[in-house]
Amino acid sequence: MHKPILVILFLGILAMGMPSCVNMRKLQYMQGTFDTAAMKKVDIPAVVIQKNDVLGIVVYSDNPAATVIFNQSQVSGSSGSSASAPQGSGGGGNAGGVGFGGGGSNPSSGGYLVDREGNIQFQGLGTVRAEGLTIGELREQLDSSLKRFLQNPYTTVRFLNYKVTVIGDVAHPAVYTIPNERVNLLEALGLAGDLNITARRDNVLIIREQNGERSFGRIDLTRPDIFTSPYFQLKQNDVIYVDFTKGKAATADQTTLRNITIATSLITTLILVITVFKQ
Repeated sequence: MHKPILVILFLGILAMGMPSCVNMRKLQYMQGTFDTAAMKKVDIPAVVIQKNDVLGIVVYSDNPAATVIFNQSQVSGSSGSSASAPQGSGGGGNAGGVGFGGGGSNPSSGGYLVDREGNIQFQGLGTVRAEGLTIGELREQLDSSLKRFLQNPYTTVRFLNYKVTVIGDVAHPAVYTIPNERVNLLEALGLAGDLNITARRDNVLIIREQNGERSFGRIDLTRPDIFTSPYFQLKQNDVIYVDFTKGKAATADQTTLRNITIATSLITTLILVITVFKQ
C-alpha cells in the first residue's frame, strides 16, 4: 500500500527539480557564437555636454596669483575652511571627484551648470558656450580664451553629474555616479548587483535623453551581439529598466516559497511514515 505513495513522492520531487533545469539556460548571458571579427573593435563615442550638466573646471597657469580669479573657491565640507590649491594653480577649483554608488557633486564646491541656453558662466570670461562640445573641445576653448590673461594656461574639465540609473528587477536599484565618465551596460548592471533570478534578460530597456529628445533601446542580454548595440555604451543620465518575468508574480517571495516546499516535504514524509507503520 505504501508503494504508490513512494512513487507519488518521487514524482513530486522530480517535478520540483525540473523547472530549475529548464530555466537555467534563460539565466545565461550572451549565448551562442561570437563574431569576434565584427566585435573586436571598441568604438566608444565621445561624451557630449548637454543642458543641465554640471562641470568641474580647474584652471592652472605659470602665474598662480593671476589664476585665482578664474577658479571657484573650494570649501571643505567638514571644517568649512578653504581647501589647499594644487601646486602652481594659484587657487582651488572644483576638482572634487565622485565615486561609485550614488551621490552627486559636492554642494560646497559648486560646479558650472550648463543652463537652458547651453552656456556656462565662467568667472573672468563671462558666457561660454558648452552644449554640444566634448570635454576636450571645451578645454581647448577655455585654454585659448585664458591666454589673454594667463601665462601658459591649461584647464581640467570633468563631469560632476555623470550618472546612470538602474531600476527594476536587480539586486540594488539606485542612481550610480560614474567617476571616469565611461560605463557600459554590463558594468552598470554589475554595480547594481546583477539581475535577480526572476529578471528578464532578453528585454532590458535603456531610456536616453539627448539633444532634447527621448529615445528607447532594448537589449537582449542572452545574445552575443549585444556589444554592437548603440545602447551598450551608456551615456550620462541613461535609465536602465530591467523587467521581471511573469513567474515572479507567483513566486515573488522566494523565502515563503521555500518554506512552503519544506513544509510540504515534511507533511509528505509524515504521511508516508504513518502509512508504513499502519501496514
